[in-house]
Amino acid sequence: MENGHRPVRQLPYLPAVGSAYGVEVLSFAALRAMDGHRRRVQPQRPDFHVFALIGSGTGSHEADFHDYRLEEGSAVWIRPGMVHRWSAIDACDGPLVLFRPGFLPGFTAPEATTPACWHLDRQRLSLAMLAAEHLDREHGAAVRTPRLASPALLSHLLAALLLRALPDTPAPAGAPRSGSRHTDVFRAYRAAVEEHFADWHHVADYARALGYDVRTLTRATRAATGTGAKAFLDQRILLEAKRLLAHTDLPVGGCARRLGFRDVGNFTTFFRRQAGVPPATWRAAHGTAGADGV
Repeated sequence: MENGHRPVRQLPYLPAVGSAYGVEVLSFAALRAMDGHRRRVQPQRPDFHVFALIGSGTGSHEADFHDYRLEEGSAVWIRPGMVHRWSAIDACDGPLVLFRPGFLPGFTAPEATTPACWHLDRQRLSLAMLAAEHLDREHGAAVRTPRLASPALLSHLLAALLLRALPDTPAPAGAPRSGSRHTDVFRAYRAAVEEHFADWHHVADYARALGYDVRTLTRATRAATGTGAKAFLDQRILLEAKRLLAHTDLPVGGCARRLGFRDVGNFTTFFRRQAGVPPATWRAAHGTAGADGV
């Protein structure tokens, strides 16, 4: 392609035969066996979640322009829409859990604030591996004996695994309890941002569409993520701008139009204010020409 940019591989959720429950458990060894052409080292964008634990070995992973060193105890959570690649996992072993968006309701706030990679101590890793093994066994039983299949049970086991593995990050001041009104408001706002960020650049647009006022959205977003509704929206637009600049050959003006900016000048001003450099400078430093990643 022009400028050497490689297109991002779009990955739909395609469960194995007999595994249409919305969740699936693999391993790094199975991933390597299925991927003889090493497409895992090319940038890709799944429309599903991938949660992985490193039980042994070392490697590296890249997700949305951040590089992560993998080692025993590393946990990786790739959310739908992330551009990522398994830079080097030939020596890694451990479980990978693939699951559809919506398979695990109620995890919106942790999903929004948890990093793509973190580390578990030995005791927590051991317990998380046991939880992953339990999920794997129940999933295997459901595949082999469909009458035993229980999507609700699989969902609860996945929730238990994630709760065991989530990092101990301090909750933002006034963080809502799961199921509180703030959580419901943030969940609705986050879904609306994901759907409309390329068209609606003002929190007031979302407030009108959702039937809340701007202050309500701001309080709910701050409680869930530690940042305000406007900053949350701007960061989502910025992330997509970075993805377009790094992984496509669209000119800067084309990126601006794709993201709903009236002209390239407005886009450049926005990008420089958020990222600290102009779009062309950022692209020169982060373009994926010649990149290797799954």
